[in-house]
Amino acid sequence: MATSNGAFVICDDLYKIFKVADIEVMALQGLDLTVKRGELVGVVGASGSGKTTLMNVLGGLTRPSAGQVIIDGKNLLKLSTRELTAYRQVEVGFVWQQGSRNLIPYLSALDNIKLPMTLAGGAGSQIDRRARELMDLVDLSHRYDHIPIQLSGGEQQRVAIAVALANEPKLLLADEPTGELDSTTSDQIYDLFKRLNRDLGLTICIVSHDPLIAQHVGRVVAIRDGKLASETVRRSRQGAKRQPQNAEQERAELAERWDDHFEELIVLDSAGRLQIPKQYREQLGFENRVEMEVTEDGIVIRPAQNLDETSSQGEIQLEREIRVGENGTRGGLFSRFRRKS
Repeated sequence: MATSNGAFVICDDLYKIFKVADIEVMALQGLDLTVKRGELVGVVGASGSGKTTLMNVLGGLTRPSAGQVIIDGKNLLKLSTRELTAYRQVEVGFVWQQGSRNLIPYLSALDNIKLPMTLAGGAGSQIDRRARELMDLVDLSHRYDHIPIQLSGGEQQRVAIAVALANEPKLLLADEPTGELDSTTSDQIYDLFKRLNRDLGLTICIVSHDPLIAQHVGRVVAIRDGKLASETVRRSRQGAKRQPQNAEQERAELAERWDDHFEELIVLDSAGRLQIPKQYREQLGFENRVEMEVTEDGIVIRPAQNLDETSSQGEIQLEREIRVGENGTRGGLFSRFRRKS
């Protein structure tokens, strides 16, 4: 089970299976994830890896098929439909990539922000004041009465963030919030997320394809095949110390010595599984069997030797021939079937 020490979000052995016609697709396959309260986390992965499904589960938009997901002490699987609706309405905020999914096109920016508060039972001057405060918070005090079509893409996303914050959620989920923005505007949106995280103590999870997201968040988790594969963490390292000659040189020296760098860690899940990156497997000749050895420095993993002596040799040979066939060369399964015909 994922550790609960100081955790705000806990996903433990999470599975989600979608059924399309007679085909079952496993979007999450035993995923473990822990996010601390007030943490700013990025979630990356290829299309179909399961990252958007994870966001939908965290947001209460879909229930997992197995496992458990706990947000701020609440097990979402045990909530009734009414309780889950209240959770989505008040305790979590959403920011989507498409502006049309975030904002009502015929409502002004202020009215878009008031809408979720009205649906939650708010009314009168209180929600108007709250809407104006949020517009000021996202630096759009001059855009109160503008409808979405009158706003730039970056401004629309700022209003969308304000809408997501309307009911003062503890968790903010953003799915590709910069996917349709240029790099300069994307940096501005990331800066806004960092400010909200710092000033409001919000727990924020951002799904992104942006390979540079690690520069904007404290930690990046990578999902592969429905499981957590790796984490990239930001660390500060102290460089060599030199004697400054004046105050200006001292400031420059400190900025140079304390330099952020990023370290990628492979995730070991609660079942003891880890994912070895494909390029490493190909480089080292790993197939579907390996040997492990405990040494003084840790655990050494090597390609299995003497595969001819294993009981699964037929399976291994079949896998090799499939791989040869996929590479477009003659032989493999094609030649086996051709010889039998």
